[in-house]
Amino acid sequence: MTTIRFLITPVTILFLSLPLAGQAPPAAPPANPLSADAREAWGFVKTIVLRAAEKMPEENYAFKPVPEVRSYGQLVAHIVYSQNQICSQVKGSAAPNLPPDNATKADLIALLKESDAFCDATFEGLTDAHAAEQVKLFGQNRTRLTGLTMLSFHGYEHYGNMVTYMRLKGLVPPTSEPRK
Repeated sequence: MTTIRFLITPVTILFLSLPLAGQAPPAAPPANPLSADAREAWGFVKTIVLRAAEKMPEENYAFKPVPEVRSYGQLVAHIVYSQNQICSQVKGSAAPNLPPDNATKADLIALLKESDAFCDATFEGLTDAHAAEQVKLFGQNRTRLTGLTMLSFHGYEHYGNMVTYMRLKGLVPPTSEPRK
C-alpha cells in the first residue's frame, strides 16, 4: 500500500501541473505600478473626451439640454480649464491660458489637444515615489497621485455629460460605437 501511495503522489502532482507547462510566465510588474495605472487611466479618458469633442457637430456646440446647464462648447472649455488647473498644480507650474468665451469648435479642439499635451507632460518620468510627494492641490496638501486620479475622475464625469448631450442629438458616443 505504501508503494502504491509513493507512486500515485508524484504521478498526481505531475498530472495536475501539466496545464501549467504550456503557459507563459507572468509578465513582470511595471517598475512603478501606481504611476503606470494613473497614466493608463488618463490615456483612456483623454482619448474618449477628445473623440466626443470632435464628433459633436459645430452647430451643436451651443446646445444646452436645459437653460441652467453649460452648453456643449462650455463643457469642453470647462474640461480644458480644469485639466490645466489640475496638471499645473500637480506639476507646480503656471497653467496655460483660459479658453475664450467666444471659442469655436476648432478653437476648443485645439485647446483640448494642447491641454492633453500639457497633462501628458505631467506624467513624463513620473515614478511612484514622485507620485507620493505632497503638493498643494486646491489649497490642501495632497499627493501628486491624488491630483492625477482627480484628473481622470473629472474627465470621466464630464465625458458622461458629453454622452448625454450626444444622445439627445442622436449621436452615438465614442465608447458606444461598434468595435472594429
